[in-house]
Amino acid sequence: MSSSGDSKRSIELLESVHSADIRTDDLAYSAAQERRLVRKLDMRIMPMLCMMYLFAYLDRINLGNARLQGLPQDVLHGDPTGVLFDWVNSAFYFSYILCPVPAVLLAKLCPPRIWFGCAALGWGICSLLTAAAFNFSGLMVARIGLGAFEAAFSPGVPIYLSLFYKKEEIGLRIAVYNGFAAAAGAFGGLIAFAIQQANLPIPHWKLLFIVEGAPSILMGLLVFFVLPNRPEETSMFTQEERALALNRLNHSGKPDLGRVLRKSHIAAAFSDWRVYAAGVIYFAANCAFSSIAAFLPTIITTFGFTNAFAQLLTIPPYVVSTTILCSCAYASDKLQSRGKFVMATAALAATGYVLLLAVPSNNHVRYFATFCITSGTYGMICMTLAWFTQNLASETKRATAMPLFQAIGQCGSILGSHVYPLTEGPRYLKGFAIDCALDFLAALVALVLMVSYHMENKKRDKLYGVQKHDAVVDTSELADQAPGFRYTL
Repeated sequence: MSSSGDSKRSIELLESVHSADIRTDDLAYSAAQERRLVRKLDMRIMPMLCMMYLFAYLDRINLGNARLQGLPQDVLHGDPTGVLFDWVNSAFYFSYILCPVPAVLLAKLCPPRIWFGCAALGWGICSLLTAAAFNFSGLMVARIGLGAFEAAFSPGVPIYLSLFYKKEEIGLRIAVYNGFAAAAGAFGGLIAFAIQQANLPIPHWKLLFIVEGAPSILMGLLVFFVLPNRPEETSMFTQEERALALNRLNHSGKPDLGRVLRKSHIAAAFSDWRVYAAGVIYFAANCAFSSIAAFLPTIITTFGFTNAFAQLLTIPPYVVSTTILCSCAYASDKLQSRGKFVMATAALAATGYVLLLAVPSNNHVRYFATFCITSGTYGMICMTLAWFTQNLASETKRATAMPLFQAIGQCGSILGSHVYPLTEGPRYLKGFAIDCALDFLAALVALVLMVSYHMENKKRDKLYGVQKHDAVVDTSELADQAPGFRYTL
C-alpha cells in the first residue's frame, strides 16, 4: 500500500491537473503512452475483477443446480410445492437490496483492494456455510449473508472502473466483467455435471457449495495484494503514468480529490427521476436474470431431458450470450450510443419469452428461445450500467445513484424467484408472461430516457453553445447538471 507521503504527493498532483495552472492541452501524452497505460490497467485490474465476479456469481447461482442434486429432499423436507426453495433463492436479494447504497458509499472512503478483498472473503465463507446448513433457517441465514457481502462488491465495480477508464473504453470493460456471469452459468452447469458423476459419501449439493465457495476465499486474499487502489494512491504507477491516468480521468469530469463524499451530490442522486427510470429497466432485467440463474436447468428438464443432461444444455446459451454481450458493448463504445442497445437487448429477451409462450411443443424453438433470453438479459444489464456510469458525471453521485437503481432492480430478482413455482410446470405461463411484459416495458423506458437526454442536450446547446467533444467539463459542483456536460444517448 502507498505510504502517506506518496498519497499526499498524489493528491497534490491531482489538484495540479485540476488547476488552471496546468491546462489539459499542456499535458502532452502520446497515443502510444496511453495505449501502454490502458494495457497495464487491463492486465492488472480486469483479471482480478472478472475472476471475483466469476466466483461470486457461481456462489449465487449454484442453488439452481443444487436443486437438481437433492438439496430440497435433504434440507427442505422434499418441498413438494417449491415454495420453500423460492424463499431460499430470494433471501439473497433481501440483503442485496438493502445494502448496496450504504456499502458503495462506505467503499468510497476505504481503499478498494481492502474493501473488495473483505467482501470476497465474506461471500466465500457464506457459501461454505450453506453446505453446512441442515434446515430451512440455516439456508436462509447463509443466503442473506451471501447477498450482503456481494452487495459490497458488484454494485461498486462500475464506479471503480470509471476511476481508470474513459467513456470510450468503459462499456467493453463492463461487458467483459458481466460476461463472466454468463461464463459462471456455463461453468456452473459443467461443474454440477461433473459433481453429479462423482461417487462420494458427501451429498452432491454439499460438495457443489464447497467446490464453488472455497476459491472465493483464496481470491479475496489475493485481492489484498494485487488490485490497485485509486489512481492517485496506487503504487502500480510511475509518476508519469499517474499524471496520465489522472489526466484521462479529468476528461470525464473533474473527479473527487481523494476519498471524500459530497452531500449535495448524494441528495441529487436521490432526487433524479432518471435514476428511478433506470431502476425500472434494471427491475425488468433482474426479474429475468434471477429466474434464469435459478430455473434454467429446471426449465430445460421440461423439454424431456434428464437432470444431468439438462445441466450440460445450460452451457451453450451462456456462451452465446457472452459473445453478443461483448459485441454490443464494443459497438456502443465506438458509436457512443447506449440507449439503442438497451432497447435492442430488451426486445431480444422479450422475443425469447414470446417464443416460449407461443410455441409450447417444439423443443428446438423453445431451446432457441433460451438463447434469446440469456443474451438479451445480460446485454440489457451491461448496457444500462455503461449508460449510467457515463451519464452520472460525479463520483459521489455515481456512487449513490448506481447502487440505488441496482437495489431497485434487485426487487425484480425477488419477483423472478417466485414466478416459476413447480406447480406451474412445465409451461410456466405466468413466469414467462411477466418477464415478457417487463422486458417490453424496459424497452419503452429506455426510449423515454433517450428522448429526455436528447431534449436536455438540445436545451443546453441553445443556452450555452455546442460543447466540444473532448472538452474538460467542471462537474465538481453541479455533477451532470453542469452547463458544459452533455448526456450520452
